[in-house]
Amino acid sequence: MSRIWDQRILLLVISFLTSLQSTKVLSEWKKCGDQECETAMSRVQATTDFVGPDCRYLNFKMGEEIMVYSKLSRKNENLWTGSKGKDFGYFPKDAVKVEEVLIAEEVEVLTKETDFLCLHGDKYTF
Repeated sequence: MSRIWDQRILLLVISFLTSLQSTKVLSEWKKCGDQECETAMSRVQATTDFVGPDCRYLNFKMGEEIMVYSKLSRKNENLWTGSKGKDFGYFPKDAVKVEEVLIAEEVEVLTKETDFLCLHGDKYTF
């Protein structure tokens, strides 16, 4: 009986650690086109295929167009946030080339914990 409880506890710990990883803060700061990060900053084109490690990331194929809404800064400057159709998420800036700059002056703002949640269908994973 003790062994069954040990296995259940182990599974609970693994589940908890997996959940923590999906809400890990990637950076405390980001640059945006406005204080709310609602204005598209630029239009970029994918130079390679990209599949992210979890649901926080935007997957795309070479040649697809992406609208950029924010860029992580300070701690992790290599990730940008953007959308492709209805899909939204993080992607490496090295996987795209800028086609058009829409906002030249960037505003640096603090990130929120909600910036790093996974969206599964219509529910957030905490």
